[in-house]
Amino acid sequence: MTGYLELRDVAVSFQGFRAIDGLNLSIRKGELRCLIGPNGAGKTTALDLICGKIKPTAGAIVLGAVALHALEEHQIARAGVGRKFQVPSVFHELSVRENLEVARARPPGVWRNLLRGSRGGDTDGLEILADLLGLRDELGKPAGHLSHGQTQWLEIGMLIAQDAELILMDEPTAGMTAQETRKTAELFNRLKGKHTLVVVEHDMGFVRAIGGTISVMHQGRLLAEGSAAEIEADTEVRRAYLGSGGISDA
Repeated sequence: MTGYLELRDVAVSFQGFRAIDGLNLSIRKGELRCLIGPNGAGKTTALDLICGKIKPTAGAIVLGAVALHALEEHQIARAGVGRKFQVPSVFHELSVRENLEVARARPPGVWRNLLRGSRGGDTDGLEILADLLGLRDELGKPAGHLSHGQTQWLEIGMLIAQDAELILMDEPTAGMTAQETRKTAELFNRLKGKHTLVVVEHDMGFVRAIGGTISVMHQGRLLAEGSAAEIEADTEVRRAYLGSGGISDA
């Protein structure tokens, strides 16, 4: 089946080192896909390629009918691709509300039409998004005063306010408490279907909690794909990454 996001025989080399070597991925619209693999497998590089931070030396990256590999990074962002990095990029001196307002101050899209259309009385519609993020009580608080987990949620909310249809996330739960990680899993499960999510993550408990298909990368290629149970039972994956303890101990 043709996916919404397709990486077709994608390769990229750095000074002769082939970081991505014939990578093929197919992700459906509205899917939540996890990328796992050992350090150096090429997971973050794959996200860099999708968002245009680096260019492939071979292959194609297609989103719907759009050839992302032919676009510049800012054009890819306008095409509906949002990237959340490990270190959140929010405006710490601005309030949570002001951060969301800055994010939505772009040409109208589905979410921004909803937010604008619901203005009235004491609400400007941002409460809808803040409720989704678990940040309604924090709207007036400077972003610099948020907890680590809340800051991560705010950055995700800024991507939603920009109407990013495809959201790329690199280790979103790094540094979170167990409670924040659990809330993040709940948030992701609410977002999938409305947005397409690609998540690079090492926390295998979190990967299990958000379910869906797992793609295992190794040495810049796709090694295996399937559910958590299928990945755990895969001999090649166990040899390359998970070890005898299985996916829960990875």
